[in-house]
Amino acid sequence: MLKAHLDAVERHLLSISQIPANAGHTLHRGTPREAFIREFLQGHLSARLAVGTGEIIDAQSQPRQQRNQFDIVIYKNDYPRIDLGGGINAFLAESVVATIEVKSVLTAAEIDNAIGAASTAKRLQRNLITAFTSGYVPPGILSYVVAYDGPAQASTVHGWIKQSETTRGLNNAPLPQTRDQRAQHLSESLEGVFVLGKHSVLYDNSPLSLLSDATLAQNSTLQYSLLDQLEGNLLLLFLLLTQAGTNTTGQWADLIPYVAQVRMNPSFSV
Repeated sequence: MLKAHLDAVERHLLSISQIPANAGHTLHRGTPREAFIREFLQGHLSARLAVGTGEIIDAQSQPRQQRNQFDIVIYKNDYPRIDLGGGINAFLAESVVATIEVKSVLTAAEIDNAIGAASTAKRLQRNLITAFTSGYVPPGILSYVVAYDGPAQASTVHGWIKQSETTRGLNNAPLPQTRDQRAQHLSESLEGVFVLGKHSVLYDNSPLSLLSDATLAQNSTLQYSLLDQLEGNLLLLFLLLTQAGTNTTGQWADLIPYVAQVRMNPSFSV
């Protein structure tokens, strides 16, 4: 049932993506396609998660400092967001579960840009106080790319990822050898790329993996799973996001660092 439903949604997204295809400006083609993915997420993800767009800040972020704009930010809905106007928000790094960049046509340049933005987001300082956790808790901000079109083979996208990572010096260290250890390892670039109707490329740091411990024992250098498939790509994204957002935690943001450099002149009274 779940796969049949999400495969139908994947086909639907590809179909309605043709509606803005004849627009004369690239923004008028890309923005509706971002909205289609956003609406899908809002209609399918846990109520614990909210979906927005904008930038991510931490306690060290400065006014007017250059920051990446993310097409889709998935964040915990019990955290605040900073309304910048026009539907754009700034999100506390402590609240963000994942980011998604939406591309009409995936290219090597788009992959490199997405990896650069993901790497920057993952370096933000998250100040969290943890009392307890249960279930899978992502070790940081997860980063994904969803594209409506792209190369025919997953191996091409994988090659683009590796080229960008090599140039940027990312993900050089080998992944741990067991599933539990890998699940606590954050990619320094992307966790996954999904080209609807064609294929997926997944960094192997999720409990939902296609690689067993036995396979890893035989080849511990494996980092990515490549899936050439007409369907099932949206299902994988849904499962990964659902897994990341359905844990139980006694965890909250330490807000003191956000005001550590704020100068105040209080008066005191008894």
